[in-house]
Amino acid sequence: MVRCKSRYLLCEVNMPNRNSLLPLREGAIAQALREAVARAHVKYLNALTGMVFLRCLKSYYRLIWSALPFITSISIDNRGQKVPCFLNCLHVGGTIRTCQKFLIRYNTQQLHRMLPQCKSEEERQEIRQAILSTTNLSYKRPEKASDDEVESDEGEE
Repeated sequence: MVRCKSRYLLCEVNMPNRNSLLPLREGAIAQALREAVARAHVKYLNALTGMVFLRCLKSYYRLIWSALPFITSISIDNRGQKVPCFLNCLHVGGTIRTCQKFLIRYNTQQLHRMLPQCKSEEERQEIRQAILSTTNLSYKRPEKASDDEVESDEGEE
């Protein structure tokens, strides 16, 4: 039998008014931690397509990747309503730009798969137009980009 090693972080909750600690619950700490992780790691979410970009340090991407199958539901509102789901990792890239390029190729492939299933000529035309719009995108880099606009993954280890 293999022993599973754990690490524990001992943290102190500091508030200006100590009486504010009385109604504090474990769930509130867990929710605050989840929100902080979401702010730090979720870079883009498209609710219409269900695509999300997650950002993490290069040395930790396998840890995040291995945790994805354990996400079985997502809370969609503040009332705690959960929807069953799963996350499928389509691509691992070094920059947002490479992920965007992969997403364009992936969407084009999906549209080509949808084309034979169209029932009317109008649907076919819409999908053909969508294919053309994804293939006509240009990747011109701004000539003078500030440090805030250019994102680099070098040195993230």
